[in-house]
Amino acid sequence: MSEAECPLLNQMRMPEIQLGAHTVRSHGVKVARTHMHDWIILLLLIVIEVILNVIEPFHRFVGEDMMTDLKYPMKDNTVPFWAVPMLAIMLPLFVILVYYFIRKDVYDLHHAILGLLFSVLITGVITDAIKDAVGRPRPDFFWRCFPDGKGVFDPVTKDVMCTGIKSVIKEGHKSFPSGHTSWSFAGLGFLALYLSGKIRVFDRQGHVAKLCIVFLPLLIAALVGISRVDDYWHHWQDVFAGGLLGLTVSSFCYLQFFPAPYEVDGISEEKKGTEAI
Repeated sequence: MSEAECPLLNQMRMPEIQLGAHTVRSHGVKVARTHMHDWIILLLLIVIEVILNVIEPFHRFVGEDMMTDLKYPMKDNTVPFWAVPMLAIMLPLFVILVYYFIRKDVYDLHHAILGLLFSVLITGVITDAIKDAVGRPRPDFFWRCFPDGKGVFDPVTKDVMCTGIKSVIKEGHKSFPSGHTSWSFAGLGFLALYLSGKIRVFDRQGHVAKLCIVFLPLLIAALVGISRVDDYWHHWQDVFAGGLLGLTVSSFCYLQFFPAPYEVDGISEEKKGTEAI
């Protein structure tokens, strides 16, 4: 039986044919123009993020009798600052690009990149805004405040009178929540949801190996959070709040562009509308 004699066969093959037609070259400019305002908002978020990192955080009262839990030694970061964007942005971006080269679907590529960047930047803005407003001292605050180990306190209020480097002290007031953790869970949490939809983890076929693939990004994010406690840069509450914040924002951003991971069809609603046309 030929394809012309079997309309059902044609319908079954149509999505595969259309996927190859929606490439960056054929539809890239159109998709980008449709979401131009979203990209402008992304730029605004970057500006806000820069400002939040420049301004001075709230200097919470730290009395002499409060130093007991803030005398942990200063250590280098197990996961350096530059590694966080690599894990939270570049790693998910690599997976997204690999999927594009396999399926040639510019709608999926654009929405995944936009959702990932929104997830990370919104999380970053919320995290740093809370950091600046709360001003919680880090566990190693004593040594940031008094690098020579000699505490100096106000004779009346008993508040700290720091003698250390101003930039180091400033960073010492940014414990809550953990930025490393929130960024990691924002980017890698988005990746976990993205993978869930693409490999159809919840197809009820009993393939537990799929769950292992999805849990791997979350494990990496969790290890980043644990390192922050081990390095004495954060209290455990900071890491817990950062992880929860990152997962929450990434879930909202993913669902803004894609159906829930347990849906059979993992393409975006905008792509569906284009296929219908």
